[in-house]
Amino acid sequence: MEFSAGGRLEVRVTTADVGKRVSVRQLDEDAPKGEKFTDTVGVLTSWDDGVLVIRRRTGERVRIAASSLVAGKVVPAARARRRGPAASYKELARVAARGWQPVERERLGEWELRAASGFTRRANSVLPVGDPGLPLDEALAYIRSWYAARGLPAYLQLATGAEGTHEPLCAELERRGWTREVTAELWMGSLAPVADHDLPGGVVLSRVADEAWLSRYQRRGVSEVALAVLGSGPSVWFATVPGPAGAPPAAIGRCVVDGRWAGFSAVEVDPSRRRQGLATAVMTALARQALDEGASAGWLQVETDNVGARTLYAAMGFGAHHAYHHYREPDVPGAGTGGPADESYRSP
Repeated sequence: MEFSAGGRLEVRVTTADVGKRVSVRQLDEDAPKGEKFTDTVGVLTSWDDGVLVIRRRTGERVRIAASSLVAGKVVPAARARRRGPAASYKELARVAARGWQPVERERLGEWELRAASGFTRRANSVLPVGDPGLPLDEALAYIRSWYAARGLPAYLQLATGAEGTHEPLCAELERRGWTREVTAELWMGSLAPVADHDLPGGVVLSRVADEAWLSRYQRRGVSEVALAVLGSGPSVWFATVPGPAGAPPAAIGRCVVDGRWAGFSAVEVDPSRRRQGLATAVMTALARQALDEGASAGWLQVETDNVGARTLYAAMGFGAHHAYHHYREPDVPGAGTGGPADESYRSP
């Protein structure tokens, strides 16, 4: 917080700072006894009629009466991470997109429209990295028309919590009635510590998702389109820990190697075999393969409520870089696009 020469707190945030990252302190009359103030850090997305709206890294929107402010200042953009590899939002967004490709895409300025017959929101949403080249009204109208022609609802995949993410656009879409359906996070970390774990025998790596691998995969009845998405990426590997004869595998996983990056997804373990180190074994085998191909950093996507997976991947050295959210166009029934979002990790 800012202090004046006399030692008093000052509010150094104004309406001109909309769109910037700020830190504010407000007087909270409802706070527990002895806790008079509440601090909020995030992007100031609006300041209208005496009310500030600040969007936190997680995407949560906080409304604050300007009259309750006791201190505030503009702060530098959040650092991506304090340890491990460094990366910008744009780099990670593009790497993640190359690791989970649609079967159809179209450019709209620097935005990419993606479709894959409804298989996962990531492959059936707009990735806005940069400028669409059109006024927002026209861009959204074109997007809705493009997805309607394919029998799909229009989604935008927006991020919060890092430099260059979409806090103002999130606020604008919410003002227009778009609905945020899913929130997850993209985590990253160094690859070598993952590969350094002990690796028991039995993990089989393959270039294709065979019938055994698919029998453990969380989505049943995988279509040709889904197989195309699963197999997309610069260098794709599928890991399998076989189960008993005639039974689905005990564990599976997927990895896409792309330059210095290795992206992990679809790590799933037989519920009866959890907490036996199988998820770690799958990750280790895939990480060693990625290191052999020259990668040094890893990324993965994990849902915010997946406590088991978050605990495991934090222990492996991964940490959150940014949150991302899928916004659905207004006036569309909430049918979604086929099950859990984004192939984020399930609990191992």
